[in-house]
Amino acid sequence: MVEKILCRVSGKGRVEPGEFIRAKVDKVMFHDLTGPLTVKAFKEIGVSKVWDPDRVVVVFDHLVPANTERASLNQKFIREFVREQGIKAFYDIGRGGICHQVMVEKGHAQPGELIVGADSHTCTYGAVGAFSTGMGATDVAAILATGETWLRVPEVVCMNVEGTLDEMVTPKDVILSIIGSVTVSGAVYKAVVFRGSTVESMSVAGRMTMCNMAVEMGAKTGMVEPDEVTRRFFESRGLPYKPGFRSDPDASFEETYDFDFSNLEPQVACPSSVDNVKPVSEVEGVPVDQAYIGSCTNGRLEDLRVAARIVKGRRVKPGVRALVVPASQEVYRAALREGLIDIFIEAGVLVCNPTCGACIGAHMGVLAEGETCIASINRNFVGRMGSTKAKVYLASPATVMASAVEGRITDPRRLAS
Repeated sequence: MVEKILCRVSGKGRVEPGEFIRAKVDKVMFHDLTGPLTVKAFKEIGVSKVWDPDRVVVVFDHLVPANTERASLNQKFIREFVREQGIKAFYDIGRGGICHQVMVEKGHAQPGELIVGADSHTCTYGAVGAFSTGMGATDVAAILATGETWLRVPEVVCMNVEGTLDEMVTPKDVILSIIGSVTVSGAVYKAVVFRGSTVESMSVAGRMTMCNMAVEMGAKTGMVEPDEVTRRFFESRGLPYKPGFRSDPDASFEETYDFDFSNLEPQVACPSSVDNVKPVSEVEGVPVDQAYIGSCTNGRLEDLRVAARIVKGRRVKPGVRALVVPASQEVYRAALREGLIDIFIEAGVLVCNPTCGACIGAHMGVLAEGETCIASINRNFVGRMGSTKAKVYLASPATVMASAVEGRITDPRRLAS
């Protein structure tokens, strides 16, 4: 599948791992944090117009709403560029949400496409069968000017995942366990293909969580082959759908990892590395000061549903701050219609606007020295959410909300109802 996509975009009949290719990009994305440098670099190239404004997507999500005058000026700079270039796919404050959620839910990411974003978690769109990857702002600027980029064809690794997951065990637990096994350097510059009965049974939202965190094991991209689940996702949203590519039956992989998660328990990545993963039973009881559900990894409707199921009829433990951030305006509205927001507010949860702010420790949910947070985000590096002397644990939305209720890291299966 990976090589078929790269053949198409390079115009070559065959490509080999390790080969360098010149590729035509289908879509390019940048946001308000990477945008200023991207636009500045584009202007320095000396061309007046982007190669195709209909293939450019711009999303404001990181510092939303603007928290400083500098952020506001940067956003103004990008708005002016969008108008100047005639870019129609622009999601300003209050009109979109977190970029990776918006790219998929609005149909900007399609199977079989090559998509480049000025953000490391652009690999999320592999959930619908796109080869999507993050690049630096200057690389993205060059794409804006030419519509092309260069790539080294990656080796392809298969993660074959089998088994029916227990209740309250989610795709987040699956990907945490995988990263714990292969480590943060286990797939450097490789394309990771997720397959097997467990993946086939996942929704597109669950697959997005898996592919989103492929970069946490060093991968160039993470992908799931398009199937009936993919087709139904697009058709249910009234979006155009093209089947994309699937691997040939005899396709070979550089390496195949086989996992049986029939008895997997909820997983927790402990400070301060994503591969420092332990079963929740080994870390239960660690006190928490903050519990955060959101981000491009786990702020989707199914994440909010499971969190609401845990907290309904209960209250967040006194002394704990619980935050829920829907991944997009669309998710927020759906959660409103379903009554999820009422459940959260009744339980003492603070519901915030769609933004990356807490995940990157920018302007909300910032941790103080000595505090501990359990979060459904994708990274727990030192200083990720605030103080370098704070601790961040990663877990599924179910585990995060159960921990908010109990005031300490808790197995969500204890609170399932």
